[in-house]
Amino acid sequence: MSIYQSAASLRKNDSRRISHLIIGRNNITELAISLYNEKAVSLFGLGLANGSLADVASKIVDAAADRERNIIQFINAHCVNVAQQDADYLASVRSADILLPDGSGLRQAAKLAGIGPVDNLNGTDLFPHICEKASQANQSIFLLGGKPGVAAAAAKNMRNRYPGLHFAGTRNGYFSEGEHQQVIDQINRSGASILMVGMGVPIQEKWIAKYRDQIKIPVVMGVGGLFDYYSGNIARAPSLLREMGLEWCWRLALEPRRLAGRYLAGNFKFMAHAMAHGFVVRGHAERYAAATKRTLDLSIALVALLLLGPLAAAICLFITLEDRGSPFFRQTRIGADGKPFKIWKFRSMYKDAEARKAQLASQNERDSICFKMKSDPRITRVGKWIRRTSLDELPQILNILTGEMSVVGPRPALPSEVLSYKAKERGRLTGKPGLTCTWQVSGRADIPFAKQVEMDLEYLASKSLLRDLVLITKTVPAVITGRGAY
Repeated sequence: MSIYQSAASLRKNDSRRISHLIIGRNNITELAISLYNEKAVSLFGLGLANGSLADVASKIVDAAADRERNIIQFINAHCVNVAQQDADYLASVRSADILLPDGSGLRQAAKLAGIGPVDNLNGTDLFPHICEKASQANQSIFLLGGKPGVAAAAAKNMRNRYPGLHFAGTRNGYFSEGEHQQVIDQINRSGASILMVGMGVPIQEKWIAKYRDQIKIPVVMGVGGLFDYYSGNIARAPSLLREMGLEWCWRLALEPRRLAGRYLAGNFKFMAHAMAHGFVVRGHAERYAAATKRTLDLSIALVALLLLGPLAAAICLFITLEDRGSPFFRQTRIGADGKPFKIWKFRSMYKDAEARKAQLASQNERDSICFKMKSDPRITRVGKWIRRTSLDELPQILNILTGEMSVVGPRPALPSEVLSYKAKERGRLTGKPGLTCTWQVSGRADIPFAKQVEMDLEYLASKSLLRDLVLITKTVPAVITGRGAY
């Protein structure tokens, strides 16, 4: 579920819906409700909790004490890069109950997106707060991951720092596929209330998602390389570098060969994602697409006027000679957002066609509210020809020039049809109507109305300049063959 709606814009008293929107799970936890409050934000389609380190740690430990099951994961710049290429990892992240922002990169991304501030709730800074709260609440922790001896050393150091803190067990992260159940049994027997898995991204997230139903520990967290810092294996950056958001430089200096790709190339990649995301969230992409579409509409309409002007004049003459009536027909249609407008068409029916429509209602050959007959007696001889070739729609170039229509978009419906629309069908009105559309080039009137609606909604959800060009190109053979035109 991709979410580009900031949770901060939703009502505070609708927190359960906020959690469901962000997390996409059925079991909305009390911890999720408390963390995804009015300060929560959405970045890269992921809902991120906000709050102080102490407050978040307190809520996590309280949830563990209440035996409330929660999966908690951290999201940083590297995670965003991995999610762009690894669908399984992204699914694992979205299956979590809580997502916590990690690092200055997300703060920069939030600024580019023009949304509220994002707190740095990285696991390395959060861990001591959790340990302190756990010691006070008599809650035990199990550490899983790292090289042999690393998790045990981290547990020993934290016990020395927080007297009364209990670690129910530790285990390194190096075990075979056949040992997974044995490891899970060890964890479950430990009686811990918080499990911290430090296997690195994306392995830990996938492992937790795969075995979450077998793990009986209330709170499970993916913590990356956390144990290396607190075992004394790796020194943390000086506080000044951390405050400046440059801890990654320190880590790169310590492990240049291992982390060069992640930080040098990865940071540029992340900033590209962040700028693209901000471009979309701020509405620039939509405005740019609208301006480009309008430019395409005007260009095609003006060229069509020049090239097809003589043909249009000839059609006007033929229509007038047949029954001495006006060559043009104007009718009210419903445009974008339900706004009515007058559509231009070449008249293909006799002058009394509207009056005779009621008499033919029982002969409607469509399976919907739209009226269609293959042998409609109201259609003139010239009308049959211009309908089959779709030339009766040619005057709608004027509607395109005035901005009431686009070259590509759902065909404009009659007011009487719109009044009969169901909720789903009204989705067709969210975009500007067009001269051609997906179902127009796929069989026109031969396509059932319900399928037309699906095609229109799918187009509106994924429209692009390239897709418009493809549909315009397909319109030419569709007009020539005349399939479904009557």
